[in-house]
Amino acid sequence: MSSPSRVLIVMPAFNEEEAIGAVVREVRASLPGVRCVVVDDGSKDATISVAEAAGADVLRLPFNLGVGGAMRLGFKFAVENGFDAVVQIDSDGQHDPSAVPELLTHLDTADIVIGARFAGVGDYQAHGVRRFAMRIIAGVLSRTARTKLTDTTSGFKACGPRAIALFAENYPAEYLGDTIEALVIAARAGCRIVQVPVAMRVRAGGRPSHNPVKAAVYLMRAFLALGFAYLRPAPVMIERGAPA
Repeated sequence: MSSPSRVLIVMPAFNEEEAIGAVVREVRASLPGVRCVVVDDGSKDATISVAEAAGADVLRLPFNLGVGGAMRLGFKFAVENGFDAVVQIDSDGQHDPSAVPELLTHLDTADIVIGARFAGVGDYQAHGVRRFAMRIIAGVLSRTARTKLTDTTSGFKACGPRAIALFAENYPAEYLGDTIEALVIAARAGCRIVQVPVAMRVRAGGRPSHNPVKAAVYLMRAFLALGFAYLRPAPVMIERGAPA
């Protein structure tokens, strides 16, 4: 497992002033020695000042690009500063930082470790067509990754050096690209993907990105994201330090 000084926590944030301060403080308390970077995704509220006051470094995007755009900036920052591991943590408090060491442990043998919500830990539930879509997509991606995956839309992930180098250049910014398409890109590039069970928590603030009224839209866009992911050419894996 990487030493704490070589681990970067990346937290995409868009108008998360209610929760971001407490989440940053919890990350720093739970993971001493780990650097925490908040990528402000064009927020209009006090997200930046609250995050900085809590002790995070802040990278700023001039306008809203979505989680994918924010994470690509985080991966580029990791490459430029020599980090061995990047862990994505939501800025709304749903991800438990105490689970990060378990994710990092599995990077000894894998390139990407997913914190899976539907793997036997916790009581997180998704219902109706949204859960149906998640199951179908997980089944398809399990075949591509050649391992059983139950939660391919989780935003709680740890990435090792090979995945960091790949994602710094190829991380998709489209809707659900940061989850579904990113995993397709990684699997087709030869990355080894595994999952570990994690428990999810209730949001500490802000508004959820989905609600039951939008379930049908989620279903359509999820399958479109999956289709586009397989239509695009497979990327070439570039090892850290190798010429492009």
